[in-house]
Amino acid sequence: MSVGILGLTESQFVAEAKHLDLTPAAAARGWRQLFREGTLPARFNGKVQIPYMPIVRREPDGATLKFAQQLEGGLETESVILPQRGRTGRIRTSLCVSSQVGCAMGCRFCETSTLGRRKQLTTDEIVGQWFAARHSEQQAITNIVFMGMGEPTDNIEAVLQAIRVLTEHGGPAIAPSRISVSTVGRAQGIERLAEFANEPGFRQLRLAVSLNAPNDEVRQAIMPVNRAEPLADLRAAMDAWPAGDRLPILVEYVLIPGVNNAPGHAGEVADFLGGLSVNLNVIPYNPIRDSPWPAPTESEVIAFCEEARNAGLRTKRRRTMGRDAMAACGQLGNPKLKRKRSHGSH
Repeated sequence: MSVGILGLTESQFVAEAKHLDLTPAAAARGWRQLFREGTLPARFNGKVQIPYMPIVRREPDGATLKFAQQLEGGLETESVILPQRGRTGRIRTSLCVSSQVGCAMGCRFCETSTLGRRKQLTTDEIVGQWFAARHSEQQAITNIVFMGMGEPTDNIEAVLQAIRVLTEHGGPAIAPSRISVSTVGRAQGIERLAEFANEPGFRQLRLAVSLNAPNDEVRQAIMPVNRAEPLADLRAAMDAWPAGDRLPILVEYVLIPGVNNAPGHAGEVADFLGGLSVNLNVIPYNPIRDSPWPAPTESEVIAFCEEARNAGLRTKRRRTMGRDAMAACGQLGNPKLKRKRSHGSH
């Protein structure tokens, strides 16, 4: 018998140790050694499984690094390391992780959606992305954002278990307040996240909602999920998100010229979000392959942000990082997988 160690918290692995001829103390030491140093004691050989996820591509763009890891069946998962200097001058390094290979949501502005959903990543494959960033790329990761390939709430239990592992003090030790889970706005998924965020230790988990439109008409044209779950359903789910001392909901708005940046659109967004504790994050559209739209101009981004602020929204413009390496928001996905999918459909 062998156990997938990257997908287990320390206490869960210790509980499995009785089946592996390991004492609880030895199991705990080995678990911590793996996460902290990237190695295992020799006595663990044959008793634990670590997913085989070699890095097969590295694509740097300035300080940003996109890397791809090989999975079984010729699939790949992509992750992005994003170092940023904070207001105090300290470097904060975020890791953008994937929860799926491909995505079934079909958002028209997202490269990943062109692949369809190819695979649900297991917990150890999600944590394996952090493991590669920390121990192969030697990066001290401070923040985790579930904003890579896939819709996290479409693979929710694997994602939540990954968060349990990533926040372990003896392991990755990422604070829950430094973990953001982004969703297209599926009400049931937000409800499950809210339930998880009410568990002890996870109250500061950050919810991010990919809004991207001022009204149902625009949203339905670019986000098919809106047909089944219109904005009224999304608003109800956001209203149910635990408030109090929690961090504000991060509302993401991919700004697409000629689609969702008309005069008055920011005001409609403010009306929709009225009464909620939110921060609006305006993301200049990053053109995908064969994109029908260009990136917005600087003046278009500034105009929308000003209108949003004038409407009373706390608004921040997200800095574009990794666009040249197809590592920016909405650009992840190996085009070879798309070709394989299309060939297989004939």
